[in-house]
Amino acid sequence: MKPADLDLSVNHPALDQARGDWPGFGLSDDIRPALAAARDAGETCALATLFDARGGTPRGVGAQMLVRRACVSGFLSGGCIEADVTLNALAVLDGGQARRLVYGEGGPIDIRLPCGGCVNILVERILPDDPAVGELLKAWHERRPAIWLSDGDARSCQDGTSSNPAFPEMAGMSAADPQMTIYRRYFPQPRLIVFGSDPMVLALSSMAAQSGIDTAIARPKGPLAAPPVAGIRYLRGMPADNLTKIGVDRWTGIVVAAHDDIDDRDALFAALQSDAGYVGLLGAKRHLQRKLEHLRLKGVDDAFLARLRAPVGLPGGGRSPWQIAISILAEFAQWSNAEQNSYVGVAPHLPDSASRTAS
Repeated sequence: MKPADLDLSVNHPALDQARGDWPGFGLSDDIRPALAAARDAGETCALATLFDARGGTPRGVGAQMLVRRACVSGFLSGGCIEADVTLNALAVLDGGQARRLVYGEGGPIDIRLPCGGCVNILVERILPDDPAVGELLKAWHERRPAIWLSDGDARSCQDGTSSNPAFPEMAGMSAADPQMTIYRRYFPQPRLIVFGSDPMVLALSSMAAQSGIDTAIARPKGPLAAPPVAGIRYLRGMPADNLTKIGVDRWTGIVVAAHDDIDDRDALFAALQSDAGYVGLLGAKRHLQRKLEHLRLKGVDDAFLARLRAPVGLPGGGRSPWQIAISILAEFAQWSNAEQNSYVGVAPHLPDSASRTAS
């Protein structure tokens, strides 16, 4: 199936990518970097948002794809609809009119999901100077939650804190409503700071960075040479200075794995008094009480100590550097998913300040 208004005799690199044998484009789960790249390049793009899902679908509500003429980013299923979504997105880029797509029950007869589920997707055209996109990316860079509201033609980006009175309610709305507005809540990128230098630290930092986590290794008074891990930051200052420099908020995790009582104590002292939502200590249980007592003597009370995950990581994680790193990253992911659960819903209306895409 192809949109009737799309000329397939024209070269479409994005479609070739979506039809490729190995969907590497789906490894990017956050579309904001791709959206920023399109904006910086002055390109119009198409944003596809999965706003309703029923049955056994591979991706949940809130999954997104961004389609540019030369590439795609993100994925919406297990590979069975990405090419068709890209076809429709390219047509949206050319025609400007938003589209609501249904795959599975209630959709086109020739498009059925192998899992037996049903997904509804909104595809909207995004101009490079869209004010709502500017607000979304500003919130992203400033590590603030944001709410994206769109009916496909008009969109708005607002403060994403749960106390915002503009946060929409879904009561009484239906995904079948042609006048609906969808909303999606965005959270800051997860951040992980790892204190230490051993192979486990390198393994954990490497996997975290590949997972799309903003990652840093902190090694006070460490060597000038950076650790052999791509895509991370390296900090050599004292623990409190490191945390101040990188910035710590409720979406930040800190793992202390220095294997030295004094280094562990100093790093934990700074971490437990920061705004970090996740603080973990690597080490044997038999040494834990001694380290906790060191912290109490340094002035850390039990309310702060109760935040500590020790030993850090899911139980039964093994002993090799990679196995330990996997157990820690899995626990961090569980915490992060609960803390930053992104989702979409249906809202009654767009605010008057919403921007509109020109055809």
